[in-house]
Amino acid sequence: MPYVLLALAIGAELLATSLMKATDGFSKLWPTIAVLVGYVVSFVALAQAIKGGLQVGMAYAIWSAVGTAAIVAIGAAFLDEPVTLAKVGGIILIIAGVVVLNLTGAEAH
Repeated sequence: MPYVLLALAIGAELLATSLMKATDGFSKLWPTIAVLVGYVVSFVALAQAIKGGLQVGMAYAIWSAVGTAAIVAIGAAFLDEPVTLAKVGGIILIIAGVVVLNLTGAEAH
């Protein structure tokens, strides 16, 4: 169940972040409400995933890494943002970091 909550946290954060541009600097009511609700749901679900047994560092690393990589893809696919070699390299490094954290976290038990 903790991983389901983590997936919910990631999905809500992706939705909120994707809608950020639509708020027009938080001047448009409904997109602003959607962003705020998305972030609240994300943080509550992340907290519940941690309460359910995930390590804080591991949960946050996965949440932030998947969120970052997915937002770059969403930005490229739907928001006309460029995908550069530097961005791809950065995403690879983030994913490698999460893999290393997962491997070292497993060794500690």
